[in-house]
Amino acid sequence: MQTLPYVVVTNPHMSHVYELYYKAFETLRRVREIRSVEDNDRYCKIISQTLQEHLTVIPRLAMGVIECQSLMRPDETDRFMNTLLRSRISRRVIAEQHLALTETFHSPWHFPDANPHHDPNADFVGEVFLRCNAKEVVDECSQRAKSLAQAAFGNECALPEVKLEGHLDATFPYILSHLQYIVGELLRNSMQAVIERNFPEKPPPVEVLICEAPQHVIIRISDQGGGVPKDILPDLWSFGKGPRSHVHLENLVQVPKMAATMQELKASNQTASGTIQGAAKDGRLVDGSLSSLTSRPPNLRLGMGLPMSRVYAEYWAGNLELHSLEGYGVDAFLQISKLGNKNEQLSTRASMDAV
Repeated sequence: MQTLPYVVVTNPHMSHVYELYYKAFETLRRVREIRSVEDNDRYCKIISQTLQEHLTVIPRLAMGVIECQSLMRPDETDRFMNTLLRSRISRRVIAEQHLALTETFHSPWHFPDANPHHDPNADFVGEVFLRCNAKEVVDECSQRAKSLAQAAFGNECALPEVKLEGHLDATFPYILSHLQYIVGELLRNSMQAVIERNFPEKPPPVEVLICEAPQHVIIRISDQGGGVPKDILPDLWSFGKGPRSHVHLENLVQVPKMAATMQELKASNQTASGTIQGAAKDGRLVDGSLSSLTSRPPNLRLGMGLPMSRVYAEYWAGNLELHSLEGYGVDAFLQISKLGNKNEQLSTRASMDAV
C-alpha cells in the first residue's frame, strides 16, 4: 500500500486498512521464538485475534477503491487489488492452516492409542479437504442460493431448477470454503438472472456440467438469464470501475465485515435469512458459511463477486471465464487445478512486500 499515491492512502477507508496491517506487523514481529506447546497456544491466540480484527478489510478496501477511482487509472486499481488479495489469501491460508493443525494436535484423536476409525479429521489436512466432491458442493450452494432467493422474492416465486450432469463422482483435494465461495457466487448470479427475467411459465433450469481430467476439474454453469448487460460487460472483472459503482458503494456500507477466505466467521443456527449452517463431513463440522458476503440478499449487489472469484480460482492455478450471449444467457467456466499438482499463483516478491 506504500506504493499508492499519497492522496489515495489518505482516504479514510484505505488508511483504516493500512493501520490494520501495520498493527498486525508490529504485533507479530514482537512474538518470541516458539519453544513449547504453551508458546504455540499463546501464538495461536494472537493469530485468531488478528484474523478477527481484519474482517473489516475487504469491504473497507472496496469502498476506498471506489471512492478513489478518479485518482488512479482503472488498470492500476485492479492490479493493486489483485496483488493485495492474492497476498492476503496467502497469509490467511497459512495462518488458518496453522490454527487447524494445532487444533488437530490437541484433539483426542491425535494420540497414538486413539481409534482411527472414529477420527473426524481423517479427510482433512488442516483446512484442506482431501475428498472434496464437486457435486456435493454444487448441491449445497444451490440450496443456499434457493433459500436466499425465496427469502428475497417470496415463496410464490418460481425458482429455476439446478440440473447436474457429467462426472458426478469427481473428488479432489481442495480448500472447501474457497470452492463454495466461487460456485456460490456463480449460482447466485445465474439464478437471479433467470428469476428477474420473469418467464411466464416454469423458468428454464440452470445447467451444471462437471468434467474431470487427470490434472484438473472443470465446472460449467449455464443459464438462460438474458446475458450480461452491455454497459456492465466491459468492466465485468474490475473492482472499482463500472456504471453502477455508486450503487455498489452504498451497498458495501451494509456489509461491515467480510472474510477474506470465507472461513473466519462461524455460522450461526440461521438459514435463509442469515448465515448458513456448516455441513458435517465424516463427523467433522466443516465451516460452510460464506458469512455476510454470500448470505446477503440478492438485491444487495456489491460488484466484486466475479473479480474476487477469479482471484480465488487463479490463486490455486485455476481459471474462471465467462461467455455472455446477449439476449439468451451466460456460460461460466471454472477450471480447478487439483491441489498438489501446481504451486499457488503468487505475485512477485517485490509486489507482495509492497502490499
